[in-house]
Amino acid sequence: MSDGKFTVCISCPHHCRLAEGKTGLCRARMARDGKIVCANYGKVTSLALDPIEKKPLAFFHPGTRILSIGSFGCNLRCPFCQNDSISQRGESAVPFDTANPAQLADIALRLKTEHNNIGIAYTYNEPLVGWEFVRDCAREVHARGMLNVIVSNGCTEAAVIDEIAPLIDAANIDLKGASQEYYDWVGGDFAAVCRTIETLYRRGCHVELTTLIVPGHNDREADITEIAKFIASVSPDIPLHVTRFFPRHLMSNAAPTPVTSVHSLADIARRWLKRVVVGNC
Repeated sequence: MSDGKFTVCISCPHHCRLAEGKTGLCRARMARDGKIVCANYGKVTSLALDPIEKKPLAFFHPGTRILSIGSFGCNLRCPFCQNDSISQRGESAVPFDTANPAQLADIALRLKTEHNNIGIAYTYNEPLVGWEFVRDCAREVHARGMLNVIVSNGCTEAAVIDEIAPLIDAANIDLKGASQEYYDWVGGDFAAVCRTIETLYRRGCHVELTTLIVPGHNDREADITEIAKFIASVSPDIPLHVTRFFPRHLMSNAAPTPVTSVHSLADIARRWLKRVVVGNC
């Protein structure tokens, strides 16, 4: 949307108003010729063949591998970001190679037989700030009979999910906290994340969720209870990864989550959920 002076990005709830040539909060979407374009389209900062369990997906084709690709940019500002060297940077601050969707899908296909690769995972930075590239790659991947995975914070608008949901076979969505107050801290929109989870699940995507337990912020029994109750309201079959925090980014001086706390919170979540997995312990 444009009012002549500014162009409004409507891909996520921030709705950045951008002057010509400027990028949004995510550092990956830009105003160009009165339109919002995907400035990180085809710009690949990370490429690796990972175990599917690393996404993490514990119940989707276990024992296989998936070609994982990342770019730059993110629309959240988590002080504990685990990939800040690319997600909290823009184009001028990161090295990258360029590739088109067909090229990446061909690489994925070549890795299928020899390395048990099942497709492409869009991960490392926030993939949905470059959703057009995810969409175009996903079409090429499906055309080759392979699978698509997104690893996302889920903080996007309904129209974006409507566009890509038919192309996504599995997703791990970060459910960072159980309230808008928590999402104010990380710079996101709780309702949008909940909507993303519900939409993907209702449309037949395999969904798993991850909650990073950050001491002093979301490590109370009440926090995990609210998270588990929300997930159960969508489906108690949705797996939840309860994950240990390690010091990173702006919280490099913080203490890691005690292992006992992670296991205790996971046990609480199991009161409502059938599949709870402990991570980083």
